[in-house]
Amino acid sequence: MMMDDVSTTAETAPEVAGDGIVSASAIPADELARLTDDIVSALKTVYDPEIPADIYELGLVYKIDIEDDRSVKIDMTLTAPGCPVAGEMPGWVENAVGAVEGVSGVEVAMVFDPPWTPDRMSEEAQVAVGWY
Repeated sequence: MMMDDVSTTAETAPEVAGDGIVSASAIPADELARLTDDIVSALKTVYDPEIPADIYELGLVYKIDIEDDRSVKIDMTLTAPGCPVAGEMPGWVENAVGAVEGVSGVEVAMVFDPPWTPDRMSEEAQVAVGWY
């Protein structure tokens, strides 16, 4: 999966509030870049126990939002809704990302729309599972 498949709040274009005021991240660009890199690195330490690849390379992480207060909101999915680690995986992600220096809190939401498909996997993950 390429990085532009995952969005971060502060990396996207500034949002226009209802009153027409443009808001941008209060986090300095260099710190935001470091946080983003460190969060992605942390996500790459979490593995699906049934597939020899990390959740980031598998394409299970749909969205990463870094808020101005440095809290992180992550939307992710599973390879299948009935995955045996469905109840544990969000905690693993929360622990990994919560250990990143500067992160004030982590909220992980499991989403199943769109459903995960193998085409979300990076080439690295495809090689790891022997599909490339």
